[in-house]
Amino acid sequence: MIIDKNKVVSFHYRLAEEGGKEIENSYDGEPMLFLKGHNNIVAGLEKAMEGKQSGDQFSVTVPPSEGYGERNEANQQRIPIKHLHGDKKSKSKIRAGMVVSVQTEDGPRQVTVVKAGKFNVDVDSNHPLAGRTLVFEVEVVDVREATADEIAHGHAHGVGGHQH
Repeated sequence: MIIDKNKVVSFHYRLAEEGGKEIENSYDGEPMLFLKGHNNIVAGLEKAMEGKQSGDQFSVTVPPSEGYGERNEANQQRIPIKHLHGDKKSKSKIRAGMVVSVQTEDGPRQVTVVKAGKFNVDVDSNHPLAGRTLVFEVEVVDVREATADEIAHGHAHGVGGHQH
């Protein structure tokens, strides 16, 4: 079956920064699932999946514009430590490089700590892979028709139904 809109694709991948070491891979667990045509994975990878089928293996280089976007330096700010999720004890152990959750007007959002002080933290809300050219090595494991529920919900469901 060919990958096109409203197909559920099961795949394994290795992800590296262009010219760099591996960032992550899925081979230690279950294959990833995504519903084609519903923006569930980065645009460059989704576009590269088009027309492939079960058993295909390929590599694609994804520029920031089709990945996690360009870095925006305006996405760094100083916030009071009290806006971080967690208890007082965990807040006292905040260190640069940690990913923490911040309460915003739009609900919780993950940010990376740039600098931690006693009362405030400097955080970066860019995606950690923003501004990076990424290389995906992909193995398509399976392709199937999406169910009506998956199409209605806009994402693939795993074994046994919903995996929200």
